[in-house]
Amino acid sequence: MKEILQDKSFAELKALVSAEGEKPFRAKQLMEGLTQGKKLSEIPVSAALRARLAERFEEEPVRILETLTARDGTKKFLFALADGNIVEGVLMKYKYGNTQCVSTQVGCRMGCRFCASTLGGLVRNLTAGEILAQILAVNRAEGGSLKKRAVTNVVLMGSGEPFDNYENVVRFLRNLTAEEGLGMSARNISLSTCGLVPAMRAFADEGIPLNLTVSLHAVTDEERARTMPVANAYSIAEILDACAHYFQKTGRRYIFEYSLIAGENSDIAHAAALAELLKGKPCHVNLIRLNAVKERHLRAADERMAQAFLQELLSRGISATLRRSMGSDIGGACGQLRAKYLGAADAGLPKSCEAGFGEEEPQA
Repeated sequence: MKEILQDKSFAELKALVSAEGEKPFRAKQLMEGLTQGKKLSEIPVSAALRARLAERFEEEPVRILETLTARDGTKKFLFALADGNIVEGVLMKYKYGNTQCVSTQVGCRMGCRFCASTLGGLVRNLTAGEILAQILAVNRAEGGSLKKRAVTNVVLMGSGEPFDNYENVVRFLRNLTAEEGLGMSARNISLSTCGLVPAMRAFADEGIPLNLTVSLHAVTDEERARTMPVANAYSIAEILDACAHYFQKTGRRYIFEYSLIAGENSDIAHAAALAELLKGKPCHVNLIRLNAVKERHLRAADERMAQAFLQELLSRGISATLRRSMGSDIGGACGQLRAKYLGAADAGLPKSCEAGFGEEEPQA
């Protein structure tokens, strides 16, 4: 696999063209072409420079392999990487703009029982450019430009644990927010972690004040460990302390995701305990209707239970919302489109398949 040009910052592109003996304006041409989602061969630089770059860099590190569209306009994308690996993403359309959910790893090693992304374990990390290229490809496919983006918000909630790929994710975020590129505000970006405490604390010092979201899904360490192996390494108390550090450093409130699982964490007693745990903290709770993964044998709480849980939090002064489902007619949780695609390939079946995803992203 060759290098990925989308990994590079504008300063690095300037150094690259200088090393190639080219004039500085070539770096701007490269940056504009890449940000428009163009293949290397489509960027209007000299033929000689393009040929030299093609020897070293991928022509198209990420391409859209398949798109499924729901009745509500939500789209699920299957992306092919240059080495043959597959990842997926979602574009959700709202009144305030379009939000893209991106993957940060091929697979995941966190082992959360409610997530399809972990079923095959971790294959490899994505580079910063592969994460960014997912957005560039969708922005182009949806008719976006540098001046009017079709992708206005980004959430790092696809396959993978972002903080398990820390250096590449931070580089991606710096390139995504750079003025020379898409120039997206950090306030329009959300990052979801299962609670890798050392990385959470380190990220607070990076100076990227995005919306930090933590997958909590339980009110005690013992209950959390039943569905999230990471709970054996980091306690809820440590997570809350890291969140407080993030708020102190950034001034940004933090968000907790809480999937309502029947028989596990979704009764009124759990709601009361969660409210007590979070009382007085600058946070918001996003309740999620579990998108069942057949291999995991967990059931979603019903609508009555979900509404009762929400009302209990609100009555106790906790800021909370119950996410509305999107793209339900193309079904499935994060990671299932890739799993079905690879399963069909292994079985010699057509690779097109039903797939789907979760819910609305948290808002700060």
